[in-house]
Amino acid sequence: MPDSVGDTVHIDETFDAVHHVSAIYPADTNLTVTLTAHANANTWSAWAELTDSGATTFSSLLAAQKCHITAFYVEELSDIDTIYMMEIAYGAAKVQIAAGRFAGATKFQVPPGNFRFWAPDIPAGETVYYRLKSASAVADTAQIHLRYHLH
Repeated sequence: MPDSVGDTVHIDETFDAVHHVSAIYPADTNLTVTLTAHANANTWSAWAELTDSGATTFSSLLAAQKCHITAFYVEELSDIDTIYMMEIAYGAAKVQIAAGRFAGATKFQVPPGNFRFWAPDIPAGETVYYRLKSASAVADTAQIHLRYHLH
């Protein structure tokens, strides 16, 4: 049935978005994904492609199918005394699909480690990027993993 702007609502796509099994990136326990901040405080790093320690890019997992990221988990931080911000985007235009702010254990009583997203789809074949910044004047790192769902 059409909505007010002429889009068609597909019940099967809506059901798929809320009822699915998510995949995990990186795909094994011996792999990591490390995001690196700019060396200047409160300055975004350059956009970099999401790549795990085994050199598998997140983009390669969606070469043939669109996907959406359902969650972002912080596993380890290089500096537990600082605040971090990250963004995830796709394509040459860096279309933002997710953002987050998190901190080390000394900044909050219970530091957040899990961020759930209702992110828009990433089209098949797009390159997926991240950028990170921290409040300290070093190139801090955040080790993370993602949960995602292919359509």
